[in-house]
Amino acid sequence: MKTIGFIGLGLIGGSIARAIRKFHPDYHLLAFDQNRETLAAAVSSNIIDGVCEEKDPRFGSCDYVFLCAPVEFNIKYLAFLKENRQPGCIITDVGSVKGIIHEQVDALGMNHCFIGGHPMAGSEKSGFPYSSDRLLENAYYILTPGGELPLDRLTDFTELVSSIGAIPMVLTADEHDFITAGVSHLPHIIASALVNLVKSLDNEAGYMKTIAAGGFRDITRIASSSPVMWQQICLENQSNISNVLDDYIRMLIQIRCAVDNHDPDYIYQMFASSRDYRDSIDVADNGAIKKAYVLYLDIADEAGAIATSATILAMEKISIKNIGIIHNREFEEGVLKIEFYDEEAMNQGAALLRKRNYIVYER
Repeated sequence: MKTIGFIGLGLIGGSIARAIRKFHPDYHLLAFDQNRETLAAAVSSNIIDGVCEEKDPRFGSCDYVFLCAPVEFNIKYLAFLKENRQPGCIITDVGSVKGIIHEQVDALGMNHCFIGGHPMAGSEKSGFPYSSDRLLENAYYILTPGGELPLDRLTDFTELVSSIGAIPMVLTADEHDFITAGVSHLPHIIASALVNLVKSLDNEAGYMKTIAAGGFRDITRIASSSPVMWQQICLENQSNISNVLDDYIRMLIQIRCAVDNHDPDYIYQMFASSRDYRDSIDVADNGAIKKAYVLYLDIADEAGAIATSATILAMEKISIKNIGIIHNREFEEGVLKIEFYDEEAMNQGAALLRKRNYIVYER
């Protein structure tokens, strides 16, 4: 039986703890979080076995300790763990930037017992109440091991990551920070900038906000993420983010020139190239960008229409992830959007609804 400690039980820490509890119910889980209500909820839902204080000696009995608090707190905690960890214990974190914590690991001489970690999963919501044992399922889990870490300890941790449904990928800290600057950090900056731009352009009646289409909502969803967390990420990965921003700004200038000069070839190629590359991500369907399994229905706007379609699916035990009316149909065929957890459920749902004479559009 393994003993695993958690420093922080937010969205990611809570989701890892839930997944470990699901797949390894015999493991003993200990946790500290500054929010006592979070700890109480974790105990009452049987996610953790014991509540710890901030610098609790019981962390010294752990086989693994996950640092899931803000980066500054995680870094300060390293010195305590260095003095209190038992032989063989692996320390890991879940931060979105790896360079800054690896610098401290180097300074403390902990390269032999530290594995940087970054689960490429998340939500625009934060906190333990939004954690889920499914959050890491089929998501890449980046590992950045210390330079003196024994290979067998990396293998053991990789197997733990795989056992909870994630896909481990080993990179250096530098590789990780450059890659995530492009595919994770820059998109959040773009989403926030776009929302702020539309806010500044909107009129007093708020028409832009009212008629915002599915495309705008999809690309800006992540702008609802924690401003504190993204402030920290921008400050911690400044150099890489600055470099990819330079490339992005140069590309925007090229696009503006093409629009101003009525350059049809450049404009077409821009959209064609981006379409092809984006579609290739959906084909892989195992990275940070998850494929959405969505159906659209043409239904009458009348009482009970949504409930009827949902009941048809529920009677066949087909689970729905989300359902809602599309008010702006600029880029959508149907008025009712139904999202499923996986492709099999979507296909079963489409066949069942078509059998009931619904007009179904798949995306």
